[in-house]
Amino acid sequence: MCPLCQAENTIKICTDRHREYLRCQICQLIFVPPNFFLSADDEKARYDTHQNSPDDPKYRAFLSRLFIPMQNRLSPGSSGLDFGSGPGPTLSVLFEEAGHSMALYDHFYAPHPAVLDTPYDFITVTEVVEHLHHPREELDRLWTILKPGGILGIMTQLAPNQEAFAEWYYKRDPTHVCFFSRTTFEWLATQWPAALTCEENDVMLLEKTTEQVR
Repeated sequence: MCPLCQAENTIKICTDRHREYLRCQICQLIFVPPNFFLSADDEKARYDTHQNSPDDPKYRAFLSRLFIPMQNRLSPGSSGLDFGSGPGPTLSVLFEEAGHSMALYDHFYAPHPAVLDTPYDFITVTEVVEHLHHPREELDRLWTILKPGGILGIMTQLAPNQEAFAEWYYKRDPTHVCFFSRTTFEWLATQWPAALTCEENDVMLLEKTTEQVR
């Protein structure tokens, strides 16, 4: 079953030495079956090796590809959430330097579920969606706490075509279990609904056009 749209209509597109990869025929998400997921301890051990820091100008420049287009759309003093902030929160620092307030949430490094009950003007999810074991559940939760007119900014490498995917470096990371394409984000935008803007090949902005009804 597809972990994003829950469709049963999936096909295997490739297998490597360690895992197999399925593609949903409805939303086009490519995903790894749960039996190939790392344990929580092994997953965290891999994240612990990351050396990201707000003192690293190259990392700040990398994140600016999402920061700048979002900043251009925000009102002064907006409130934001950095979801999946990681061991060295940096994007939140960029927004705070620009005068916005930021909350942090990370399953391993900032496990503060109370921040997921607060409404926000914007939410950032950088290099995170590819790690989600339950992407629809987790993304829907974020969409629920995004204020009407708010922006959800997502950065992730977009999946290439099936032939190129078999050799794609991005799928080799064992913590990467979901691979989105432009078509997948377009499908998601119609479900919420959202206005989708693709700023770069790996930067997607989704504006909440109406109050979510549940």
